[in-house]
Amino acid sequence: MGKSLVIVESPAKAKTISKYLGKQYVVKASLGHIKDLPKNELAVDIENGFEPTYQIIEGKQKVVQELRKAAKDADAVYLAADPDREGEAICAHLAEELRTRKNGGPPIYRVMFNEITANAVRKAFEKPGALNRHLVEAQQARRVLDRLVGYQISPLLWDKVRRGLSAGRVQTVALRLIVEREREIQQFQKKEYWTLDAHLAAKKPPLIVARLIKRNGENVEIPDQAAADNLVRQLEGAEYVVQSVTTREKKRNPVPPFITSTLQQEAARKLRFSVKRTMMLAQRLYEGVELGAEGAVGLITYMRTDSTRVSDEAVAEVRQLIAERFGQPYLPPEPNVYKSKKDAQDAHEAIRPTSVLRTPESVAKYLSEDELKLYRLIWMRFVASQMTPALFDQTTLDIVARGQDGAEYLFRETGSVQKFDGYLAVYEEGKDQKDEEDEELKHKLPPVREGETLRFRSLEPQQHFTEPPPRYTEATLVKELEADGVGRPSTYASILSTIQERDYVRKQNGRFVPTELGMVVADLLIQHFDDIFDVRYTARLEEELDDIEEGKRDWRQAMAEFYEKFSADLERAARNMTDLKRMEKPTELTCEKCGRPMVIKWGRHGSFLACTGYPECTNTREVGVALPDLDKVDLSEQENEEYCPNCGRPMVLKKGRFGQFYACSGYPDCKTTKRIGVAEKKPDIPLEEPCPQCGSNLVIKHGRYGEFTACSNYPKCKYVKQKTIGMKCPVCGAGELVERRSKRGKTFYGCSRYPECGFVSWVKPVSEACPECGSPYLVERWLKGGPELRCPNSECRFARKLEPAPAA
Repeated sequence: MGKSLVIVESPAKAKTISKYLGKQYVVKASLGHIKDLPKNELAVDIENGFEPTYQIIEGKQKVVQELRKAAKDADAVYLAADPDREGEAICAHLAEELRTRKNGGPPIYRVMFNEITANAVRKAFEKPGALNRHLVEAQQARRVLDRLVGYQISPLLWDKVRRGLSAGRVQTVALRLIVEREREIQQFQKKEYWTLDAHLAAKKPPLIVARLIKRNGENVEIPDQAAADNLVRQLEGAEYVVQSVTTREKKRNPVPPFITSTLQQEAARKLRFSVKRTMMLAQRLYEGVELGAEGAVGLITYMRTDSTRVSDEAVAEVRQLIAERFGQPYLPPEPNVYKSKKDAQDAHEAIRPTSVLRTPESVAKYLSEDELKLYRLIWMRFVASQMTPALFDQTTLDIVARGQDGAEYLFRETGSVQKFDGYLAVYEEGKDQKDEEDEELKHKLPPVREGETLRFRSLEPQQHFTEPPPRYTEATLVKELEADGVGRPSTYASILSTIQERDYVRKQNGRFVPTELGMVVADLLIQHFDDIFDVRYTARLEEELDDIEEGKRDWRQAMAEFYEKFSADLERAARNMTDLKRMEKPTELTCEKCGRPMVIKWGRHGSFLACTGYPECTNTREVGVALPDLDKVDLSEQENEEYCPNCGRPMVLKKGRFGQFYACSGYPDCKTTKRIGVAEKKPDIPLEEPCPQCGSNLVIKHGRYGEFTACSNYPKCKYVKQKTIGMKCPVCGAGELVERRSKRGKTFYGCSRYPECGFVSWVKPVSEACPECGSPYLVERWLKGGPELRCPNSECRFARKLEPAPAA
């Protein structure tokens, strides 16, 4: 009896599977797709029902020859690529190539498994199936759509803006979201509002900080300081009485196990992984990791899924682990069942460990640091998803005060106390921003009863301003794309990579900011293809692809309907799209070399100012503002002019490979340049104080974190004078508190006797005891409303405003 050939995508997957199948199978890897549309032509016959022309990918001919040779002697061929559209397309192209040989060939089967474990692989081979034509057509439809859009719009951008640019069906929608958010931020008008908090004391600490919410039963809005001051006057001398104390049990339910999008979001929030890195690491964990004597083992289920379904075997295993490790209170009476999205493919499972008994600790020595972080995240989320809810006691205090105007003022504070951790013993989902639950957990309330009169401490009005919507992070952009139904989570990694590689967006502090080029491209494409790059239309196309996959829609008909709309837009854009390469926008600026007017042009590095005397005068300058906003910019005055320190001629802004810089307008006679944002080094300031170590004079130096006092004999003497704050250490009482800097430049305060004394504070201590709880010191905090002293004891709510120092 001959051997059977099994073909998978990757060598890692091949190695893991071959261990489970035995010697009667030969497992080989195709190394991903073997065929695709050629790069140098459209390769879609629009007139012939959008028939694509595939060819073997360059460099894959040798792989295909080896697979043909192996199939020639095989009794059967099993195609075992991933269980999704891309995997089905790989299998279809493999089947085409292996069947092209004369004399037919061995039978070809399709096998699919959701996890690479011995049990799952053997079950799949016991009942092999056939290729799913509808799944292949759905992938082909997506590929043809993307080729039509990218191949026919990109040349327009090359012609009108710059060579090498690209447009993508989903990529451009993602860029559109980022650009529209940036415009919202630019156009945002902040609005002032105030809050009024009453600091009140009960019979026992901590202090109650209740916020004014109603006046005579109507919501209170405090627009400015005058309104806030008026409320303070009205409440002068008022008595504060507890109107009601309401306590109720609040339940926080566990979250479902991961699907692709939630894994991408949570890994971005908690591990700071990019979407691309998350998917790469998950692929490794899925395909198999060497676990010592156990050999290669797939540690997680398939990572491209939108289903929260979990197999009965996995549920039984995790429930047993929860009962043994955490106890019965943490195990719900029945397994938790989560509802998938309406269009989820429930043939797949959620992302979970293939065996929950392989704890992160037990596999840690076999995994890289990042692989372990991701595996631990998946393991904890899955375990938590089958645990009981967390329980909180939420208490709301309503406090009333009668103002001098006779009105009744209602103040409220809400606090939460956890009484049973439930699933939170294992895992807590990350958040993109803090919410009410987080605020409530911060507030600890003292025991009070209805009708109790509270001791007045202070009324604290505080100014606030509304804030613009935040820029997208990878996590929030993925969340938005998924919520809008744009693209599929399996494609998000390539989309986010492409818009950064094309320099359409950049990351600043982990958030996406569109470049000038990105805003220009987005504006041009949306202007001429608004319907094609509309969020709702793109989502509707995704639904059509799902219908094709389910056999409800003919893929050629769907392409024809799309192309009718698209071709009309394409024709109009070719005629009407602004040619930025030839565009000149007049300004009121004059050339400093020849006196002729300057105009705004577009070049390979974006917009720039150029002399109208070109080619006789080749003077150029940097504009420094994004092209879409040029109409709003007043360029009539040249302010803050810089002059060359060598020849005295004006310095002009230029842009080079490392960004903007100043260059002398006298170039090439004078080649002086100056980097932007780099301050000149300040000279040392000598002091009359001698160094206690070598006797040389001390000097004030200027480092990356500001001024400091050190020995002038550096580097021979490395003495640095510690900056004391005039206070004894509150812990040991012997050392002085000194100001220090962390490795990242953040100021903190510690004891001079370190490491004998480990006292440290990130806020400045003040030598004053707390009048509420007796803490030996207070800390100085700077808030929007000004400086205040607070008690460092988290159980004590004492705070007092600091009066600003009188002017000299």
